[in-house]
Amino acid sequence: MAITTIEAGLTPHSPAPLKFVWLELTGLCNESCDHCYADSGPQGTHGTMTLDTWRSVIDQLATMGTESVSVIGGEPTLHPHIGELITHAHERGLGVEVFSNMTYITDSLWTVLKATGASLATSYYSDQADEHDTITRHRGSHRKTRANVAKAVDLGIPIRGGVVTALPGQRAHEAMADLASLGVVEVGGDRMRAFGRASQGAAPQVKDLCGHCAHEKCAVLPSGDVVPCVLGRFMPVGNVLDQPLAEIWSGPRLAAALAEIERECDTAQSCTPPQFLPTCGPCQPCVPTIGHCDPPGAAIA
Repeated sequence: MAITTIEAGLTPHSPAPLKFVWLELTGLCNESCDHCYADSGPQGTHGTMTLDTWRSVIDQLATMGTESVSVIGGEPTLHPHIGELITHAHERGLGVEVFSNMTYITDSLWTVLKATGASLATSYYSDQADEHDTITRHRGSHRKTRANVAKAVDLGIPIRGGVVTALPGQRAHEAMADLASLGVVEVGGDRMRAFGRASQGAAPQVKDLCGHCAHEKCAVLPSGDVVPCVLGRFMPVGNVLDQPLAEIWSGPRLAAALAEIERECDTAQSCTPPQFLPTCGPCQPCVPTIGHCDPPGAAIA
């Protein structure tokens, strides 16, 4: 979808530094969560970005002074070159977090995570396996995720967890307590948000974003599209396969997107962003039984 506020003749702006970027390596996932904002699943693909083009993006970010990246998907551990890309980002001086469902981590990837000082993040849904697996639609996912969370803690790899409430009566508080019992110090919560499959077919709206999109951060998708954030994927501002990232970041389409977000989400700037934003920390506790800090209409109850 094109950005509606883009006007002909806009000149490049002087943006704030691009401090953080999501690198969405793939739309492939071994889970099929109903609330997936990226609409990823077993039918997803790695898109048109190659190892070389991803390496180029990382090089450009290092040159731009970007501080850190979050490697996401889909399920990023299913990408054949994830280890190489984490290593390359580390060598270029970028901090790396991998947001994974923690069901598929090879021995070689554990080695890379440990060697590079990368951190991990994961979504966790319940202390009970059947409820967790119902949400992920992947039998055995709770057992695998929980075991790998414990392994990360044992290995001394930093890990944070987020509990997304997707079912009525879900054991969200118990899930948070379970993560804490495993040694996960940073545990936050979030609700379903009306994007991707969670939108139930509704068109995405700018006002449903938290309001922090494009503020010193953006995302690069498997297609090469650059978007204000992983939720704002309906607002492409350029493509790294066609244009250098620095030009996109300082270009008129990004400026128009930022202006539209600021205009539509003016009440959201003081709220805490979703739990999957590593630069901002987790929401505490931000689950339906307590209340939430989202803009009005930002999530499905």
